[in-house]
Amino acid sequence: MRDVRSGGWTIGRWGAAATAVAVVVCAGACSKTGAGGSSSDPGKGTSSSAAAPVIQGDITFNDANLAKIDSALKAALAGKDLSKLREAMVVNVAVDYWNAGKTGFTKGLADLGVKGTYQAPANGRLDQQLSIIQTLRGQGITGLSVSAIDPTAIKSPIASANGAGIPVLAIDSPLPKEDGAALYLGTPNYQAGQKAGEAMKQALGGKGQVVVLVGSLTTSNAVERIQGFEDALKGTGIKVVQKLSDGMDASKALTNAQTAIQTNPNINGLYGVYSYDGPSAGQAVQAAGKSGRVKIVSDDSDAQTLKFIKDGVIQATVVQEPYQQGYTGAYLLAALKVLGKDATLKLVQPYLESDGSTLSSGVGLVTGGNLSDYQAKLTALGIG
Repeated sequence: MRDVRSGGWTIGRWGAAATAVAVVVCAGACSKTGAGGSSSDPGKGTSSSAAAPVIQGDITFNDANLAKIDSALKAALAGKDLSKLREAMVVNVAVDYWNAGKTGFTKGLADLGVKGTYQAPANGRLDQQLSIIQTLRGQGITGLSVSAIDPTAIKSPIASANGAGIPVLAIDSPLPKEDGAALYLGTPNYQAGQKAGEAMKQALGGKGQVVVLVGSLTTSNAVERIQGFEDALKGTGIKVVQKLSDGMDASKALTNAQTAIQTNPNINGLYGVYSYDGPSAGQAVQAAGKSGRVKIVSDDSDAQTLKFIKDGVIQATVVQEPYQQGYTGAYLLAALKVLGKDATLKLVQPYLESDGSTLSSGVGLVTGGNLSDYQAKLTALGIG
């Protein structure tokens, strides 16, 4: 997801393609037309008597501020010896969502002229992630960005890295301050959950029963998203009746969605928190012939998720910017190692969230109304 949630594209960073995208992004962000659920299922022919609700999309993110940070860090690093740097980006699971993060990290390394490696545990297992980090330590990495599977288990590896002068940057999923990561770069997950909740309110017209599908009920980013989602629903007639963990298994997510729909005919909303949960929800709803009647709000922008939005099966998806987590992450790791933590934090401090340790990569919402604008942005970044 990771997850979760521009306009400030600069020629120096993005080149000619970015200029075109800036226009596209503005068009998407300023548009008053979103897309709610389809009133019919193309495959099943079922229909809903109510008009499809309009959900306003938003893909502005936090690109403008991140571009300023990248420029400031690059200027501060100018003339420094970066030849010995070897950075590592370790994510929580090998899924399509992280392809954008890998692309951004690779581009950031290239722009800085430093070496690095990207790693992802194939099955999203904690032991795999910890083993990867241990192996990388033995290979002499100088900085680590990590989307931790477990905030408790990662505490010792971070302490060990810090003790060896290796800075650690938390990405995608925030870590407790006592874990020792220098910063968190990623989606403010509570805000992402709120955005999903607001979209669900619009999709359901403020009334209904919702099931949450999630890869883990204990990972910090998931906990924060679900809390934000539930808080956004307070005061409405919408109730979360189940929270179903799938253990980062897409097939289990599909089974969970199918079972929920079959056993409770009053369910009219599904919220998919992990990147594959949205597509799993879409498959279940479509197979049940309930597209447009059971509304789906998801997280992330897997290809299947975007197709389901186009088809009206998924009404909205909350999107992050893993590309920026990779790109700006590369800059931050270089600065933390070469300039030091205090100097780096001084440069980024004006852009931090109120907690003083979160650097937001932004939160977006893609609907049928701004889908083409979002896809154009991805294409310009080389990840479409």
